[in-house]
Amino acid sequence: MALRYIPLALKYNPVPQTEHFALLTGLEACVRGVLVSAMPLAIYRTLGDAQSTSLAYLVAGFAGLFCGLMVPVVTRHLPRRWTYTLGVVLYLLGMTLALYGTPFAMILALCCNAFATATVFICLNAYVLDYVDRSRLGHSQGMQMAYAAVPWTLGPVLGVWLYDRWPAAPFLVAGGFALVLLAVFWWLRLGNGRQIARARKPAVNPLGFLAQFFRQPRLIAGWLFAVTRSAGWWVYIVYLPIYCVEAGLSDKVGGFALSLSNGFLFLAPVINRIARRMSVRRSVRLAFLWGGGLMLAAWAFAALPWLVVFIAFGASLCFLTLDVVGGLPFLMAVKPSQRTEMAAVYTTFRDVSGILTPAVAWGVLFFTPVSGLFAAMGLAMLACWQMAGHLHPRLGAERPSRGGTP
Repeated sequence: MALRYIPLALKYNPVPQTEHFALLTGLEACVRGVLVSAMPLAIYRTLGDAQSTSLAYLVAGFAGLFCGLMVPVVTRHLPRRWTYTLGVVLYLLGMTLALYGTPFAMILALCCNAFATATVFICLNAYVLDYVDRSRLGHSQGMQMAYAAVPWTLGPVLGVWLYDRWPAAPFLVAGGFALVLLAVFWWLRLGNGRQIARARKPAVNPLGFLAQFFRQPRLIAGWLFAVTRSAGWWVYIVYLPIYCVEAGLSDKVGGFALSLSNGFLFLAPVINRIARRMSVRRSVRLAFLWGGGLMLAAWAFAALPWLVVFIAFGASLCFLTLDVVGGLPFLMAVKPSQRTEMAAVYTTFRDVSGILTPAVAWGVLFFTPVSGLFAAMGLAMLACWQMAGHLHPRLGAERPSRGGTP
């Protein structure tokens, strides 16, 4: 009887909209954007040398990869809304550990952040696949990138500035953004996602859903596209500044180029509309082709540093295009009954690229200067261009209603 006096907005969960997922993406970008520049600096100063810092990131990469594969197991015992909450709490735990400033605490903080990123990313992608129609996935991706534009543009500069003023400041600010993210998530009341069907089979272990992944070539191709574009960002963010310093340019040139590239995230919805008109296959292929060609050009003109910076900036716009549409071949190939499991596999692209790129760089630098990495990256992108030729020509196109008139 008393239920009729409860407002409708409190009795029923609203249907999540594309803007809700974009808002969550933007708030998480606030957390990660502040940390992306401050965390490496803090770890380097705490551990004392670049080799120890690289080892710490390698440990965190493997930890994040393991966590990403275990999230589907966790979601079978813990509702998705609580799994997402756990991911945000891990961000808060990472900030707290970073405030201690000891070497062991900093390594644990890095691992907690890797756990948090993987958990939040998997849960958010599962929500998107639950509530966003396949024909609207491209629009959703573009809007998420647009909402993340300001945090990823200003966050790195803000993180370094705060760290120079007070080493604890960036972690306190990032922790505050994490609390806001958690509050907004519960305010949106996304619940546990849609239930496809009651499970009649035993829970699938990580090796089991990895086997399902390897039996689906379209998923493998989509995952390789994500790994390659993430590796491209690694080269642009980490190794372009090193090249600039070795070539005699200022150490701020690489950071300025990154901020400028991130500023183009505002164009993500426009890029998405253009890409969808061209078809997903054609836009993905063109991005890989131009990106690969530009990275090879950066290697060929390595003796002209400013030209290399300009060419690499052009390649970063191809990476941005792939951020907007490059994930669609994977997301559109996922079966509804495998959303959480395949979202867990998909999120490993970040950890795999974070392990693979430094490992490849370690080998390449034995034989070539830093510019040799541009050539390796260009060849990898051209290989993906060739692979993307096997995508369906109408991938991502809106399907006519089956109930309408022909």
